[in-house]
Amino acid sequence: MSVRRKLFFTIASFIVGMGIVYGLMTQFVIAGILKGVLDDDRSPQINALSQMFLDYYVQHGESWSGVEQLDVKLPGVEQMEDVGYALLAKDTEGTLIKTGYVDVEQMLGLGIRKKLRWEGNTIAILVYYDAEVAKSAKLHYGIRGSGIFVLLVGMILFVILSLWVAFLLSKRLTAPLRALITGIDRLGQGELGVQVPVVTKDEYATVANAFNLMSTQLAQAEKVRKNLTADVAHELRTPLTIIRGKLDQLQQEGRLIEPERLLSLQDECIRLTKLVDDLHQLSLAEAKKLHLEKKWTSIPDLLERCIERVKLDAEHKFIRVTLLSAPNVPLVEVDPNRMMQVFLNLLVNAVRYTPVGGKVQVRVETGAGETDTGKLLIQVSDTGEGIDADQLPLLFNRFYRTDEARTRNKGGMGLGLAISQELVRLHEGSIEASSVRGKGTTFTVKLPIS
Repeated sequence: MSVRRKLFFTIASFIVGMGIVYGLMTQFVIAGILKGVLDDDRSPQINALSQMFLDYYVQHGESWSGVEQLDVKLPGVEQMEDVGYALLAKDTEGTLIKTGYVDVEQMLGLGIRKKLRWEGNTIAILVYYDAEVAKSAKLHYGIRGSGIFVLLVGMILFVILSLWVAFLLSKRLTAPLRALITGIDRLGQGELGVQVPVVTKDEYATVANAFNLMSTQLAQAEKVRKNLTADVAHELRTPLTIIRGKLDQLQQEGRLIEPERLLSLQDECIRLTKLVDDLHQLSLAEAKKLHLEKKWTSIPDLLERCIERVKLDAEHKFIRVTLLSAPNVPLVEVDPNRMMQVFLNLLVNAVRYTPVGGKVQVRVETGAGETDTGKLLIQVSDTGEGIDADQLPLLFNRFYRTDEARTRNKGGMGLGLAISQELVRLHEGSIEASSVRGKGTTFTVKLPIS
């Protein structure tokens, strides 16, 4: 059964049940009030009759024998013909013992009844009747019947109206859920990125927003997966094509292969191995399963070793690499090998994209301000061509390179910055890039100071 039907039947059952309870309670209260008015109205006469018959019953040995001859007199009543009474035996048929009125049926139908009790047992039933009692009884039955009719009609109208409101309410409350189910079905059929409308501000809106976010992330993940597959295929195709072409050529020549002719094959194999290793490392870093051996490390000393590694390439292009470090830079707890990999990648890129005669500057300082307090800032700046603003958010994507032709005359396979970003994140830090076209690019690494 759907949630909408469950909700409707639950509300409907509650409404019908409350209507029945209300009707019964109202009828019970009205009947009690009317009965109390009638009983209190003739209580002196009824009590006098009751006492008279009880005295007779006791005086005659707890028997009604001869009670028909009893001369009944009521105080305050001059003409007994205006008063009717009947004494009924307590049996299943209500046998008439004595009567003081001609129209017995009318008296029994409209009179006031009272049980006569002796020593805890009911010995008879007394019925009292007069003109006023008859009018009150008729009024009682009229009010009771009219009340039942009005109450029944009102309850039916109330239940029908309430059920209609419950139907509309259940339909309205489950409308966002039905829209969400439709979106889930479309998502299950492969329509990634599908969005459901958010029309409320309650828990449904929270669920709908969570679904929309999940759907968007799935669409983005699928897009990344397709791009990754295409990029990996592209990266693998080039070295494999070279290797296959070289091997076909060597096979067609049909002669001994000189060792130096295998160097190009070895280079492509090294490229393939590095690609696989980088992809494996990136996957481990993204899954946070990459093991880190953290120790207290001096970042300026680590940067000096990195600069020594790129010094030869920088000298070939007459590029001056300088390190500016603030005094008393605190130690940070990092994995020195992983952070050296990050800084080396930034320095290699800076040297690669800096023109001849340019300069690369590395700056280390403690952060200041609300956002950078408690952090160590490492900036690697170059004087290269710079990067367009629309390309900056894409720099850390896998296989992304600013050259659209994907040439390898500059740059590597496009995994270095993606790996660097994940390694910095594993250290609970961040990395960002800023650039001005024609003036150069700056990469900033922020590491927490324990």
